[in-house]
Amino acid sequence: MKRPHAPTPEEIKEKHDLEEALEEGLEETFPGSDPVNVTQPAPSREDGHVKRSG
Repeated sequence: MKRPHAPTPEEIKEKHDLEEALEEGLEETFPGSDPVNVTQPAPSREDGHVKRSG
C-alpha cells in the first residue's frame, strides 16, 4: 500500500495563500448573493472583442 503524499512547503504555502485570497474575497463581498470565484475563467470565443489585462 502506498503512503499518502506529504505536501511540500511550497504546496502548503500555495494552499495558505489561496485560502487567504478566498477569505479576503468573502469579506469584501459580504453580504452577497453570488459565490466568490478565486480564478478567472479563460476567455471564450465570444470574448474576442474584449481586451483583458493581466
